[in-house]
Amino acid sequence: MSVPDVLVVGAGPTGLTLALQALDHGAPVRVVDRRSEAFRRSRAMIMQSRTLECLRPLGVVPALLERADRSPRAQLHLDHRVVEVRLAEAPMRATPYPHLTMVRQADVEEVLIEALRQRGVEVGWGSELEAIDVADERTHAILRTRQGPETASPRYVVGCDGAGSTVRSAAGIAWEGGPYREEVVLADLEIEADLTPDLLHVVVGRTGLLFLFALGEGATWRLLGTRPSRDGDQPFGQPGGAVSAAEVQALIDEAGLEAQIVEMPWSARVRLQHRLAGAFRQGPLFLAGDAAHTHSPAAAQGMNTGIVDAVNLGWKLAYADRAGVSLLDSYDKERHPAARQALALTHVAFFAEASTHSLPRLLRGSVLPRVAPLLPAVLRRPQAMAFVVTLLSQPWVRYPGSALSVTDGRLGRGPRPGDRLPDRVVTCAGRQVRLHDLTASAGIHLLLARETGRLHADLRGQRVNVHRIDSWPGRGVTGVRPDGHVGYRSAHGAHALADWLDTVGAR
Repeated sequence: MSVPDVLVVGAGPTGLTLALQALDHGAPVRVVDRRSEAFRRSRAMIMQSRTLECLRPLGVVPALLERADRSPRAQLHLDHRVVEVRLAEAPMRATPYPHLTMVRQADVEEVLIEALRQRGVEVGWGSELEAIDVADERTHAILRTRQGPETASPRYVVGCDGAGSTVRSAAGIAWEGGPYREEVVLADLEIEADLTPDLLHVVVGRTGLLFLFALGEGATWRLLGTRPSRDGDQPFGQPGGAVSAAEVQALIDEAGLEAQIVEMPWSARVRLQHRLAGAFRQGPLFLAGDAAHTHSPAAAQGMNTGIVDAVNLGWKLAYADRAGVSLLDSYDKERHPAARQALALTHVAFFAEASTHSLPRLLRGSVLPRVAPLLPAVLRRPQAMAFVVTLLSQPWVRYPGSALSVTDGRLGRGPRPGDRLPDRVVTCAGRQVRLHDLTASAGIHLLLARETGRLHADLRGQRVNVHRIDSWPGRGVTGVRPDGHVGYRSAHGAHALADWLDTVGAR
């Protein structure tokens, strides 16, 4: 077996995305996972619009959307009041995906595994990382595989191996935070109930939150509910410890839903915590996804934040051999603050949705039902849906202080270096096209304004894609990174462009 540049530990959505991003940008990769096979019960169910944008250059979005519900409808049960909300497309022009997308984590993993297989990479199931040693700037990883013990010496190791990360422990990186006083109960059910199966039923009650929807994997319905945490020593964040049918029925009854369990082929309790790694990098060892940050499922940030981690890091690992030292350093400097902000969002949302403290219990049990008659008019406004979709897609994620964000001269209107490239309709090569169509492939993308002169040949390498935007007047240049963020921008020529391309390893 050839020695890969990148060993990815963990074949969840984060690890699989990272492998694809690194592979598509030229780095040989190997993916291992301690599980014996791919399938596991889905914990994540929602994909944000920004996540889909990040995945688009990897060519997997059409397959994901085939398995997804892009306009889910929900019924909010507030005491004895029911409010129906259609989570359909929002009036957002700056993204090709102006909607919430419901798609099971298991489906996401299947699509990403198939994309890797088409590129000639198979996941090494039943392969567990036991130890890592770093010497002479090279890693030495000891694996226990189905064929027996093995030693591998990749250039980089990325821990996408969850909250109990072996890579994080080996790197000696702190794990800051603590447990929640509440836990999640998951179950696949067959029920007798007068509930419409094509609706997401959401109960916001004094005792917590309950979701019931027809996306089960072992039965028609999947239940997700919160309750005070029980004692136990099972790993945080992992389904374990079956819950009795009587306990699940009690959650349904407390929520006020008239539904009786007929069959329950699977259930589990999930202990929750809010933690953030002290750093996302220690030499050639990196952390991404739940190994770097873990939080409650509130606001559907976990899988999405991990995928964005992966898209940010994957291309940097592939380009590092030709780049300055700041390229790999930028991963921690960019993603650590973003993860801290996502953690804060989920912490506040979970406190409001599920906390057993007296204030949120009062708000959920008394105040919210009283204002329920006002909610349909508010929630059905297109602007309200746009606000929700935008907020959940982490619009605050910008990297203006990054060493990869270079402003060349005085700029006019438009995105600044560090900003996400907004999606707009432009004219290129005599036809109208969206910017995200132009940048939906691997590599650095340079967007030239109409009067910009031809770039010198040494600026147009294999890693650089050049597009002249006829509808942009002037002589400006915008450099777009492989993760969709603007890295370089000039309004008058390309004086510092060569230096920026060297910094990101593009030539």
